[in-house]
Amino acid sequence: MNLNDWLGYIESTHPSTIDLSLERIKLVAKRLNLNIPFPLITVGGTNGKGSTCAILESIYKTAGYKVGCYTSPHFLLFNERIKVDAQPISDHLICDALLKIESVREDVSLTYFEYGTLAAMIIFAEESIDVAILEIGLGGRLDAVNIFEPDCSIVTTVDLDHMDYLGETREAIGFEKAGIYRANKSAICGDFNPPKSLIQHAESIHAPLKLIGKHFNYELHHDSFDFLIDSSFLMNVPLPNLQGNFQIANASMALMAVKSIEDKLPVNESAIQKGIASAYLLGRFQEIQKNPSLILDVAHNPQAALSLSHNLRGQPIKGKTIAVFSILADKDILGVVRALSKDIDDWYISMIQHERAASVQMIEDMIKKINPSFRVMQFKNIQKAYQFAFKKASENDRIIVFGSFFTVADIMRIMPKL
Repeated sequence: MNLNDWLGYIESTHPSTIDLSLERIKLVAKRLNLNIPFPLITVGGTNGKGSTCAILESIYKTAGYKVGCYTSPHFLLFNERIKVDAQPISDHLICDALLKIESVREDVSLTYFEYGTLAAMIIFAEESIDVAILEIGLGGRLDAVNIFEPDCSIVTTVDLDHMDYLGETREAIGFEKAGIYRANKSAICGDFNPPKSLIQHAESIHAPLKLIGKHFNYELHHDSFDFLIDSSFLMNVPLPNLQGNFQIANASMALMAVKSIEDKLPVNESAIQKGIASAYLLGRFQEIQKNPSLILDVAHNPQAALSLSHNLRGQPIKGKTIAVFSILADKDILGVVRALSKDIDDWYISMIQHERAASVQMIEDMIKKINPSFRVMQFKNIQKAYQFAFKKASENDRIIVFGSFFTVADIMRIMPKL
């Protein structure tokens, strides 16, 4: 089978897309007898996971290490999820890994994400990498990635998202996120107001927890920042090639992780400087063009929407801002719209092609609930909404495409190669 055949197959083998349990994948992983001699860094949290992974990947690659990086979801190709030295791996390697999984799976049912996680680790083992950076898919405690034993674990932020699976409060969600910490292994949290449940869990398992604002911090300058920790600091670190001051917190978490396992993976200051400066990630306040400005952002929860609002206000324009917007039904749509209610003039909305997609009427109702006078237009699909926005926008206007990875991916498909 080719990769498309395989992806169709693994989508169909489990009755639900999300199944938060570890026993099934643990059993298959044991049968695979995976050899993992390299250090692992796991990265969980509500927002900032992808950026933190990208910064770590760039630092270690610049330092000369062979780096494996596993993230999700992807935009256009499944291969984006599994990278070695910042390059998506080939169809052939993925198909070969999936065949190995299938040869031992027998009657154990796996989700799409569980197949992908095992495939990534098979490939990393075969490619003899020096370090693996693994992004947690959902939550932490019961996420498939959590079957592997990390040398360092990062929880970036904790906010309300995926509440159907993780709980209705930050305390409940914080406990789930903290499940990636390990006894006597480096534990890092980048939330300036971490839930007590996260701190208590780290203490209960004797994980040495480092908190931003307490054990490490940063001081922002015009075009650089200082990274501050107990015993030493780095001065005049270049800003990441990622928009938003919150990215400095992500870079600081990455530096704390690098520092915490430097006995296994030493990195010099030059590699840190160059690695942070060259870190890059698609779909995070990514400006594709100017006059009119076109920005892609995967913001899909209130915390991320507030960061998007901050970025938009940091780059004022003469004209108006048009939102090309769609989102999944299980997200806090009201919270997302509320966070951006003072930043957007016109809302062009559609329904994305996904089983959990919010209907276009649901999206409009939520927007109107925040402000009945908002200008809202419905479209057949996101691409039609974008094309109409581009036709109507003047050179002083701004188009912002956001609400979901799937929303942004729909526009990426019709863009010249990014």
